[in-house]
Amino acid sequence: MALRFTSEQRLDGDDGVLERRFTLGEIPGILWTPSPDSAPSPVPLVLLGHPPLGLDRMYPRLVARARQAVADGFAAAAVELPGSGERPRWDAVERARADLRRAVEAGGPVGDEIVDALVLPLVDKAVPECRAALDALLELPGIGGPVGYSGGVISIGVRLAAVEPRLAAAVLFAGSFVPRAMFEEARSVTVPLHVLLQWDDEGNDRQAALDLFDAFGSEEKSLHAHMGGHTGVPQSAGEAASRFLTRHLK
Repeated sequence: MALRFTSEQRLDGDDGVLERRFTLGEIPGILWTPSPDSAPSPVPLVLLGHPPLGLDRMYPRLVARARQAVADGFAAAAVELPGSGERPRWDAVERARADLRRAVEAGGPVGDEIVDALVLPLVDKAVPECRAALDALLELPGIGGPVGYSGGVISIGVRLAAVEPRLAAAVLFAGSFVPRAMFEEARSVTVPLHVLLQWDDEGNDRQAALDLFDAFGSEEKSLHAHMGGHTGVPQSAGEAASRFLTRHLK
């Protein structure tokens, strides 16, 4: 797939961040890079994961994370997930989302069949697209390896860490449903991991997150748990994740 830039702007502020929107085939994405004057040699790349809510809706949070990545000496990029934003919807996934809403509203457990139908098709399609984005982005002037991954749907991060040899480290957010099949895939993950967990996340199965962490095959893995709900991640958690990526990508 060919990468084509569709817009370019210099963000407000003194950090000189260049933001370029692009399409990779039919997939929208955003790339943030440092000023060439401040980064004379190729910089590592951090792929920013995000929930399937659409790049535009997630933009305020993504651009804040991208600014931090650029301040740390990286380029950062995000690509639109399948079925999100202006990309075509999947009928099967939309039905799974409706089943999930009904299960949550009824106060009952969310069955494995709902989780599988909701998450596995997304992982199967999103991970090859992320790898194609890496192929294209790493060919651009000013961007080189190694590559880090940060945030987003944790199952996408697990699969990407298991199959992508260019990935040197990953920051994973334990805040989404995890199909049982991902636990076995986690055993083949060997890159350094920094896992964030909100202890009181009302939409996350805490024990499943702990079991997934235990399943990872990485020799270096750390779990950072904080009190609070899904949106209550403290600033210190982001700072620790930033230090982790800096240590492993530079």
